[in-house]
Formats: sequence, C-alpha cells, structure tokens
Amino acid sequence: MNWVHIIIELIIAINLIAAVITVFREKRDIAATWAWLLVLFFLPVIGFVFYSFVGRKLPKNKMFQLKKETKLELERVLERQSKELNNDHTEADKVVEDASGMATMFMNADSAFLSHRNRVKLITDGKELFHDMFVDIEKAKKHVHVEFYTFYDDQIGRDVLHLLEKKAKEGVEVRVLWDSWGSMGTKNKFFNHLRELGGYAAPFLGTHSAVTDFRLNFRDHRKIVVIDGQVAYTGGFNIGDQYLGRSKKFGYWRDTHMRIAGSAAYSLQSRFVRDWNATDRENPINTVFDPGSEYFPVVKVNGNTSLQVVSSGPDSEVENIKLGYLKLISSATRSIWIQSPYLIPDDSVLDALHTAALSGVDVRIMIPHMPDHVFVYRATQYYARQCAKWGIQIYNYDAGFLHAKTMVVDGKLGSVGSANMDFRSFKLNFEVNAFIYDEKIAQELEGIFKADIQKSTLQTTEMYDNQSWWLRFKQDFSRLLSPIL
Repeated sequence: MNWVHIIIELIIAINLIAAVITVFREKRDIAATWAWLLVLFFLPVIGFVFYSFVGRKLPKNKMFQLKKETKLELERVLERQSKELNNDHTEADKVVEDASGMATMFMNADSAFLSHRNRVKLITDGKELFHDMFVDIEKAKKHVHVEFYTFYDDQIGRDVLHLLEKKAKEGVEVRVLWDSWGSMGTKNKFFNHLRELGGYAAPFLGTHSAVTDFRLNFRDHRKIVVIDGQVAYTGGFNIGDQYLGRSKKFGYWRDTHMRIAGSAAYSLQSRFVRDWNATDRENPINTVFDPGSEYFPVVKVNGNTSLQVVSSGPDSEVENIKLGYLKLISSATRSIWIQSPYLIPDDSVLDALHTAALSGVDVRIMIPHMPDHVFVYRATQYYARQCAKWGIQIYNYDAGFLHAKTMVVDGKLGSVGSANMDFRSFKLNFEVNAFIYDEKIAQELEGIFKADIQKSTLQTTEMYDNQSWWLRFKQDFSRLLSPIL
C-alpha cells in the first residue's frame, strides 16, 4: 500500500508541475491562468487533452505574419474623401459630435477612420442576405473578396462557390479566406476548380485541417465580403445551410448583417487585404493606396450613415471591440439593448452593465433559448441570472436560434458585427464590428429588438430562483471556466 501511495503522490506531483509549466510558459491574464490551473490539476490527462484543443496559442511565426501586415495607409484616401465626399452635412453629424470621444478612441486604438455618407441596410434573414449578396457579386467588374469563419460544403456553400467560379471565369479577381475549424468538413480541394479558373482560396494563416491544427482558439471569426471596393457586407451570418434555417437542430436562424455602400468599404477591404497577405505569402494583394485605385475607388454615395469598422484579435495588444462595447455602455443615459448568442462578459463589462442598471438605464439583453455549446450555454445562463438580479431584463429568444451580435444605445448609436459578448470574442478570436453613428439605423435596431421580444420569454428572478440545484451547479461550474470558453 505504501508503494501505491507513493505512486499516486508522484503522479499528482508530476501533474501539478506539468500544469504550472504549461500554463505559465505563455503570458495570460490572471483569470485565464487560474481557470487553466483548475482544469489541469483536477482533470489529469483529460485536462491536458482539453488544453491541446483550447489552450494553445498561435505559433509565433504566424502571429508575426499578422503583426507584420501593418495598418494600411489611408490618409490620402481620407483626405480626398473629406474634400469630395463629405462637404455636405448629414443627419448623422450631431450624433458623431456627441460621440466624438468614441470616434477618437477607435482612431487612436485601431486607426479606424470615421466614414461618412454611407448607405446601410440591415438584414436579419438569411434568404434576403444571400439574395442581395448574389445580386451584388453578379455585378462585380474587378474583384470579389470573401472571408468567413464558416464556409460549408453544402447547398448554399456550393451555390456561392459556383457564382464565384463564374466571376473568376469572367476575369474578375476572386479571393476566398475561410477558417478551417469553423468550416470543419470543408476540404481544401473544394476550391480547386475556382483556382483552375484563376481564383484564389486559402485557409486563414495556412491552416488546412482542423484536425491537424488541433487548436480551438485564435480562429478567424470575421465575416467580410467586399465587391469592387464599393459595396461590402459584414455581421453575424456565415455561409452554410443552417444560416438559412435548414437545420433541424436550430430551426429558424435569427442573425443580423449589414450591407454597406460607400467609403466604409475601404476599412473592410483593408482588413481583408491584411488577413490575406498574412495568409498567402506567395499570392499577395499588391495594392496601391492612391485615391481612385482599383481596391480603394472614390465612391460617391447618397447616404446618411457615419460608421467606423473596428477589428480586434490576439495580434493586437488592445481589445478594441470590447473597449467599444464599454464606451457604448458607459455613454448610455436612456437605454442599452444587447443581442448575443453568448453572454460571458469579463468583470469590466459586467461592472459597466451593473453601473448602467443602477443608474436607471433601461438595460435589456436577449440570448438564445437553446444551446449550441453546452458549457458555453450554462455559463451564459449563470451571467444572465446574475444580470437579472441587478434589474437587467433578460429575454430568451424562442423562435429559433439567436446568433445576432448587436448593441443599440439611446436610439442613437449601435454596433453590428461578428463579436459576441464573451471572453472568446474579446481576446481569443479575430473579429470585426461596425460601430454606427446614425439615429435612423439605431432606431431600426431598436425596432428589430422590439419585434424579437414578441418571440421571446422574459426571464424573471423567480424563474432563476426555481431552477434545480443541479442546473445551478452546472451553471456555477461552467462560470469557473469562463475565461477559457
């Protein structure tokens, strides 16, 4: 028995030492450090398998490639834009003036230029989105750039691919970036015919297989389409049949996307160029950043929306999109309405929401009524329960799966993009959001939220108090893993 005890103690000691070395060899915040120590210590062997999927960071050479792709120099484009496109005042000018601090913050943190006079359309249904996108791609004369977390080899995926092949055959420059983990099941050869026709396709940062990559974190979660540098799309939808409501598991898919016509397309274009050039070193986009260039044409659009496109990711030292969320929340005087499939905020965002609720601001958060990831959903329920105690209204969307990532504040400011309200989007994945300065679009976002309330159930504190002890235990346990979910 003494030998058994010695062996057990030796295993525990080795496991502890290995856990400490594994966690501390890479720089992390305190919360993530303790969460990983908890997992590795209490789940010997299994914890290390889990870490291999979730805990490992990007290889240094790939991170270097991303950092090397510096911000695009758009000063000359902006100078000409200000002279030719922004002389006339718009309805959004007062909103921009009132939120000048946020605009300045994004310029300093992410070099995100403030674009005016854009024409923006909000899209909440997959069928409408792909219809509009197909129409715009059909009209492309010079280039189509596509970047998605998910590009499935299913019916809509093949429909999109065939259209891109058609444009490539016509001589249009077609480039496709996809994430191998988010597009699991889609093989590299899926894009071979597009390549034969002169197009380009590559997995983000050259990772061809989700299996061999063996890494869940640091994924390309962005959704970007840019057509001729004039029209762009971004938001929450991906390319796959489930986003058209064809999945029995999820049913109707409720998401929010944006079609942008105007100079804001420059920012999405520049984001794509940086991601592409960091991925495919052999076929880079050799851009000329002069006004009127092929990739950044001067675009005169009769629109009224001012916005900034902001990106964030593990290659940045600043969590730009999270800072934007915090700025929106702290600026609210009347209302904050949020939609997110995941509600796993860090302490800074939680404190901001709590402060807003205590200040009498109408804070509402809408989440799905069903899970797509078990631990993530239980952690979401935990934070929803906490927010409800503070007087924040929590709604469960019942008509399908809610995947929208939106925020609207005081009916004046808004955000639409790929970033969820969680740790993963704040610091672990590559994201992109549009921050909007336009009362008309903000009020449209409010109208969408109100319509969704009619298909949702308000979660009361009594409902949470009546939950079983086992469900509450699963929520509490999942919350401990929040920094690594």
